Amino acid sequence: MPPKKKRKARAQRPVDELRRPECAASPTKGSQSSRPVGLRVVVIMFFLIVLAALGWGARGLMGSDADSRIVFPPARAGPAATDDSVLFEDFVGSEECIECHAEQHDLWLGSTHQRAGGAPSPDVVIAPFDSQPIRFWDADVIPSITEDGEYIFTVERRQHDPVVFRVDGVVGGGHMVGGGTQGFVSAFPDGKVRFLPFDFIREEALWFCNSGGRFVPITEQMRLEDCLDWPPNRIIGTERRNDTCQECHGSQILLTFDAETGRYDTKLMGFDINCESCHGPGRRHVELSDTTSLIDDTEDLDIKVLSVLNKDESLQVCFRCHALKGVVEPGYLPGRRLEKHYSLKAWLHEETPFFPDGRIRTFAYQQNHLYSDCYLNGSMTCVDCHDPHSQEYRDIWGQVLDNRFSDEQCTDCHPSKAERPQEHTFHEPGTEGSACVDCHMPYLQHPSLGRQLRFARSDHTIPIPRPGLDDRMGIVNACAQAQCHPDSTVQALEEVTREWYGELKPRKEIIDGLAQAPAVEDRLTAADLLLHPETTHLMAQVAALGFFVKRYLRPNMDILETSIVESLERLALDEDLDVSSVALAALHIARGEDPETRKFLHDLLSSLTDTDRAVRGRWVSAVQVFGDVYLERGEKWNAITLYLKALEVLPRHPGILLSLAWTYNSLGDYANAVEYYERSLEVHPHQPEVQADLDVARQNLARWRTR
Repeated sequence: MPPKKKRKARAQRPVDELRRPECAASPTKGSQSSRPVGLRVVVIMFFLIVLAALGWGARGLMGSDADSRIVFPPARAGPAATDDSVLFEDFVGSEECIECHAEQHDLWLGSTHQRAGGAPSPDVVIAPFDSQPIRFWDADVIPSITEDGEYIFTVERRQHDPVVFRVDGVVGGGHMVGGGTQGFVSAFPDGKVRFLPFDFIREEALWFCNSGGRFVPITEQMRLEDCLDWPPNRIIGTERRNDTCQECHGSQILLTFDAETGRYDTKLMGFDINCESCHGPGRRHVELSDTTSLIDDTEDLDIKVLSVLNKDESLQVCFRCHALKGVVEPGYLPGRRLEKHYSLKAWLHEETPFFPDGRIRTFAYQQNHLYSDCYLNGSMTCVDCHDPHSQEYRDIWGQVLDNRFSDEQCTDCHPSKAERPQEHTFHEPGTEGSACVDCHMPYLQHPSLGRQLRFARSDHTIPIPRPGLDDRMGIVNACAQAQCHPDSTVQALEEVTREWYGELKPRKEIIDGLAQAPAVEDRLTAADLLLHPETTHLMAQVAALGFFVKRYLRPNMDILETSIVESLERLALDEDLDVSSVALAALHIARGEDPETRKFLHDLLSSLTDTDRAVRGRWVSAVQVFGDVYLERGEKWNAITLYLKALEVLPRHPGILLSLAWTYNSLGDYANAVEYYERSLEVHPHQPEVQADLDVARQNLARWRTR
């Protein structure tokens, strides 16, 4: 549907949200004198005075009575709003596990988790710290080892004093078959630990950096600033305005801020992935183990037995790191409730990292297993194939397999394919294409990282090869991989696939809906394709909701079809927090001023108990994402409308307050910009760049007032 005029959209906002201070910039074409603007202000004021005299007023113009407008209940305080049940001091480290769990500990010692990183040493570092410069156009970066055995990078730039960065931690060891890399972190004076922008890739034996969002080899034609992470800005840990690498590249990472000292404190147990990363804190378990008789089964040893978890609980242990996650609350530690701190589906409506069927469109992790039929129609978890301690490959019975390509990963659940495998594969045993994973889990390059350096990962959607459909989505089909049939046409591959297998297994209805929706203009037709309250495919439903809101909804719509409202309300009642929250955001955005819809939103918020903050955080995050979409389109007043809606749900959300400050500032509305900068600093005082922005906005406001 065509977008509504801005005036219509803004006319439905309350007067206090429409408030434009006297310094607000008016939209202009070319240069205009201030006289016509002043005249318009006089006319508008006269018009409002007449309306007030008639007893109508601005709120009457919007069809809304401020006194009757339902106010959302505040976020719950107390235990339900906090998560301090696990403290950093509750962790003891993997060495404490050896005495009772020597077998598991020995398996872990040789694993890629144990070798995921550590303090710099010859056994850990694979990059050459040989004093040979990494040459940029405007800088030399010299990796070297000091006489004291410290690993350092010395950055020498023209017209700058040399800067030395000490390597305090190593991340990665080049272990990944599809492209193994190693990065380096350094502790900074403000207490944060930051990634340095100089990475090394094992197979190509090259230094590279992240430039324009892509991995590119460092060359003498590049400027140092071409590396997005220069100056070093990616941190480990999560703070309210910077989630970058979160808590995954190490064990028990906790980033906190001390208001008294004005410094951050980064705590971690190490740069490996230790036992407690999966099992949770061990201190109480160790204490109980030391004092409890083995025959006394009345005592709870206070640690989860992960082998008894159900399918989703088991996957969630791995998705602590092997997933894209949207931050709900900082401060996560293993043992705390993951959904309280992170949304596992937020990225689906933020940056659409997946194609409709879940395969990687930009960059993601193994979380796309949630799109696979092995998950949706079965019980497959990560540990059905990966030994959790050694990271070796195994079958569903726990038997170790020969290698990553062994068919037993699949044939234990699909035994008929093992009887006469060639009748299914149509390939000679032992050749490319004869193994199950060759066709159903091919290595695919993650497109957003570019193609100069290999970064391919096995496809965990476990798809059926569909050459024609794959090509239309821009995916290199399994049959067309470089080692198989790269010179065959898509049509030829499609014909052979049909000849061998006939009509292929149909895809899930909502997947087809996501694929078809971009060509659909009609909102009701799109709703039939995208809104499926009964679906069990929750990943696809969140992605479909995000697309529906961006394409077919607008802020404060006069009319939204009853069937769509009912579908959104049913989705808002879903037990899945992400599905529910995006549906709530959709209703709030499109019909948040409608009394019936507003009562529905109010009553649902009032009914929440221990999930109150988790739902609100996701809801606000979704509204902010959709507001950012309007901002990118240049529809700043619609963006402001959504940001203000988000504050109805969480009035002290620092990200929303900053979005409002920046947007008002870009409009020349310095009074509102100053207000929201100040409110942001009240919530989160240590923001030097925000303080600088506030100072500039105050200066601009003062200059305007003295004209």
